[in-house]
Order: sequence, then structure tokens, then C-alpha cells
Amino acid sequence: MGRYTIVFTPAGLSATVPAETTVLEAARQLGVDLDSVCGGRGLCGRCQIRPSIGQFPKWALTANEAHLSAWGPLEAGYRGRRPIEDGNRLGCGARVLGDVVIDVPPESQIHRQIIRKEVALGAITLDPVVTLHYLELPVLDPEDGATIAEQITGQLAASWGIQPVGFEAHLLPHLHRVVVGRALTVAVRDQRIVALWPGFVERIVGVGIDLGSTTVAGHLCDLATGAILASAGRMNPQIRFGEDLMSRVSYVMMNQGGAAALTTTIRSALDELVGELIDQTDGIDRSQVLEVVVVGNPIMHHLLLGIDPTPLGQAPFPLAIAAAVEAPASFIDLDAPSARVYVGPCIAGHVGADTAAAILSEGPHRSDAIQLLVDVGTNAEIVLGNRHQLFAASSPTGPAFEGAQISAGQRATAGAIERVRIDRETLEPRFKVIGIDAWSNEPDFACELKGVGITGICGSGIIEVIAELFLARVIDAQGVIMASGADRTDRIVADARTFSYQLADGIRVTQADVRAIQLAKAALRAGIELLLEHAGITRVDEVRLAGAFGAHIDPVHAMVLGLIPDCPVDQVRSVGNAAGAGALRALLSRAQRAEMEQVVASVTKIETATEPRFQEHFVAALALPHRSAPNPHLALVVDLPAVDGDSQPGRARRRRRAPTPSS
Repeated sequence: MGRYTIVFTPAGLSATVPAETTVLEAARQLGVDLDSVCGGRGLCGRCQIRPSIGQFPKWALTANEAHLSAWGPLEAGYRGRRPIEDGNRLGCGARVLGDVVIDVPPESQIHRQIIRKEVALGAITLDPVVTLHYLELPVLDPEDGATIAEQITGQLAASWGIQPVGFEAHLLPHLHRVVVGRALTVAVRDQRIVALWPGFVERIVGVGIDLGSTTVAGHLCDLATGAILASAGRMNPQIRFGEDLMSRVSYVMMNQGGAAALTTTIRSALDELVGELIDQTDGIDRSQVLEVVVVGNPIMHHLLLGIDPTPLGQAPFPLAIAAAVEAPASFIDLDAPSARVYVGPCIAGHVGADTAAAILSEGPHRSDAIQLLVDVGTNAEIVLGNRHQLFAASSPTGPAFEGAQISAGQRATAGAIERVRIDRETLEPRFKVIGIDAWSNEPDFACELKGVGITGICGSGIIEVIAELFLARVIDAQGVIMASGADRTDRIVADARTFSYQLADGIRVTQADVRAIQLAKAALRAGIELLLEHAGITRVDEVRLAGAFGAHIDPVHAMVLGLIPDCPVDQVRSVGNAAGAGALRALLSRAQRAEMEQVVASVTKIETATEPRFQEHFVAALALPHRSAPNPHLALVVDLPAVDGDSQPGRARRRRRAPTPSS
């Protein structure tokens, strides 16, 4: 028999192989990244390749269609889930009969790059933690004396070159049942067999979860392809113990068994979420869930793991553990018998695995640009830096940005005002309501409103209305709703010893509302200024606003309010659930997990509660946009109110103290 040259692209690997060698066999010999679950039996369709025809001077060969075997019974009889694309062949069915150049398309590569826009995952190279392998066991020889386990491990070594070190113990009671038909599929993690099924199974799945204090979001993914099969979210049921994290810590301190109640509640919610995700799919059951990645803030992290969170309620906020935790899914009461859970690493006492995942997603550590990454919530997590150094801190913003402490405030649900624009001359507003496409000044608004109604104003809406009132010279730099506004419009109304702005029927923006937002934004901005100070830098190249709230903040209004420092407006971007995207990266790639753990170890932590200059930065940040920080980029896109000598921003009538993380 002759020998022929086979070249694989894009890898560029080549070898001389005997005639009749299958393309899959050649790929294995060379270590080419060509996927296969069924081991060359024509069942999975993952080893699809595309022959290249013509002259190839680079490799000094000519290839034509006759240099591969004709379409044979294996390919003709293929009925798998993944159809054979036009022009493709199955690597397990095509045999080498001459010199060939074989392209391995991205969808046939194990470690291929994928792009997931729906959760802003971006590009990621798959690096599976768990792999599937189909086996056909020889007929049992009574004289051989081999156990079933030895047969499985022996065949895994013979067919796949994998030398397993053993089985997960929970599989042992099922060995006899699984091998009745002599054909089975096994899943391997770290050289251990972690799951097995009778017959051919081509899909295993994992779940990435962002465990927030208010909401819990999860995505079910195909671990072999990176495809997102289902997504779901729900309110965190711990809310009944307290809306914010510190109130939950207080509940634990004040109630015997409080920590156990909070732990049981969140674990039950995660198990229900996994069930909801599976119910959205066709033909997947809990036995196929093999990996679960969870990220969350430190208090949620500790409660999930059954760790007492009360030390995190007061300085110096010590973590019980910061490193990533891996355990059987049953450890957190998930009904997924073969799954393991990976709980991401925390950074500091109030900067958790959700921030670590957001860093992984947005990648400041991979860039020369100085990035400010902010996840705005009850406690705002802040990361600043680039590939040379990262700084992280948490600032106690309180619940105002989520609508709490606001007179007409509410969460971002149907009926909430989420967008506001105010005419600079007439002071007449127009606004958008969640659940309605039209703006309030458009013809369809009144009709659409009948089914929804206006029920309040959410965080993005309150930020925009205050910024708009400042730009319209209704609110001054100190955040005071000025009495002179009443001369310009009857929407400015006296309210005890202050004034309010009538935004809509039953919806007013009061002086107390403005103060609540000032306090929240000053706490956030003070944390940012501390990081800038510690980093020794005076500029920010780009800003990333993360989280459910950050996804809806208008960059210009955020800068007018002074929520973030001045920078090119086109470099301020909302990135949505960056923590969830990071969780999916860790789910789909072992390398990404290692990267996250490495970057967390390199972050410099700044504890705002013990920083002596936090109060000073807080007071300066009370002003709109800021008492002293310049805003050259913002001034290019909006007409900022002039500041006269009698109304210097930040000269508040009464000095206010900054909040603490326990407030």
C-alpha cells in the first residue's frame, strides 16, 4: 500500500500516512483539533471536514476529488443531530487515497472560538472541562476475569488514548445497568469518569449563574459547542429577609438559625432555576448537567456555601475564603447527580466573584487602555486599571439607584418611567415608560398607556430627570431645586420649605429625592476618586457600566450627574450582565477559569471604609457634576450651566457625612 501526504488547515500540520487511513485517524495521530464524540462510528457528525482541491506549491502537492474515498455507507447512513454541510465529509468516513489538503472548519474544532452576542460574551476559545466519549465494549469473556469497570477504562484507553484514574463513586451502583447493551457514553473530567449513559449521548450541558442580591440569572449551555440553549432569571427570594445585603446580615445576627434559612432559600432557588432551564429544552435531563459555575458578591457567596456572613458586616470585613471553591453540586443541594459546582474567587470583603467575572468578561487586564469598570448596585463594585495593574473597591451607594428612598421610586418593571427629557426653555418633560414603545409626547402613548399605567420612576429615570433639571437650570450645582423655577413653569411647586418638580400625574421629584441620589452618587464617585489616587493617574480612557442597572444608564446623564469621571463620551459603554458573561466564560473554558483566578490574585484591594480621604472625596462629589473635577469631554456634548462665584459646586449649606458599608 502507498503512503500519502495529508495537510490540515488552519493548523498547518502535515504527515505521511498509509493509504486507507481515515482523516479522523490522521488527525488524532497529528494532534489536530478535530472533534468527535462517537470515536469514528459515524454517529455524532462532529468530525466534519472540507477537502481542498487544486495545486498547493507551499506543500508541493496537488489534490483532487479522487484522493479521498467516495461517499460510503457510513456517511450515507448518517442520521445524527448535526447535518453534513454541502461540500463537507465526515472525517471518520473519508479515507486517504492520495495527497490531500483538509480544512477543519471552526464548528468541527474542540477548542474553537465562538462569539455569543446575546449575553455580551464576545469571542472565547472553548476549552472544555468535561469531554464525552462513546465506547463499544467487546463481548464479555468469562475466562478473562475483567470487571466491568476495567472493561470501560480499558476501552477508553484503547479507543481514545485516555488513561482514567477511576470513577466517581456515585456511578458504581449503575455500572451493570449501563453496560447491558455493551455500548455506552462516558464523560471524563480530569482523567476521572464522572458520568455514563447506556448507548450514544452526544450532548452534555452546564449552567452559568450570576447570583445577585436582587436577581438571579442563569444560562444553560452546550458544553461542547458553547451554544446557549436556555436562559432564565428570577428575583432572589432572600429579599423577604431584607432588601439589601446588610439587612440580611442583620437578620442573621438577630435571628437564631437565620443564616441556615438564607442558605436554604437561595439553594432552593438555584435548584428551581436549573429545573426551569432544563424545561425550556428538548430531550435534556438533569443527568446531563455536568458543570455549574456560580458568581456573586461576597455575602451571597458565603450564604450559598453555608458560611456565616456576619463578619462581613463590619470592618475589616474578613472573608472566610477568597479562593475559588469546587465541589459536587450536591454540596449546594442541586439535583444534578453528576455535576460539579465551581464558585468563583472573591477579591475582597465587599468585592466578590461577580466582580472577578466582570473583569474576566471586560478584560481591563488585557489592555493598555485605562478602564473604569463599575457595577452599580446597593454596593457599587469598582475596578480601575489596565494590564499593568488593577485596583478594586466597593462603595456603599445604598438602594437609591434601584428606586428605594425615592418618593415615587420603584424597581425597573412595567409602568416605571425609565427615560426623561426636559425642554430647556419651557421645562416641559417627555418620558418613556417601561412596557410602552412610544414617548409621552407621541400620538400612540395615551392608547398604549391604558394597559400599563404610570406607576413610578426607576433608577435610570431618576438619574435622567435630575441631570435634565440641572441642565435646564432648575437644580443648582449644590442639588437645590431653586425657587426661581416656579416663575418659569407651574411644574415647580412649593413642597413645605423646599420645591418639587411635577414630572407626571402623581409623580414628583422632590428635594429629598435629589439628596438621596446625591448621597448615592457621591459615595460611588468618592470610591472612584480613591482608586484614581492610589493608581496615581488622572485620566480614564474608557468606562464600562455593568449590571442590570448599568445597562440602562445613559452615559451623558451619568457624567452630568457626576456618577463617573469625565472621559470621551463615546468611550462610555453599558455592558449589561458582565458578571453573567464572565460566569459563562468560566463555564466553557478551563483556561478562562485559570485566567480569572490569576487576575484576582493580582488585584490591589482598597477598603473605602478605612480610607481617611474617603470623606473628603465624598463631600467634593456631592456637587453636580463635581466640586473641582474638570469636564472638558462632557462640555463638548452638552451646555453645562455656568458656575458663578456665589454658587461654587459643592458648597453645600450643611456638611453631610458619607455613608458606611453597614448603613
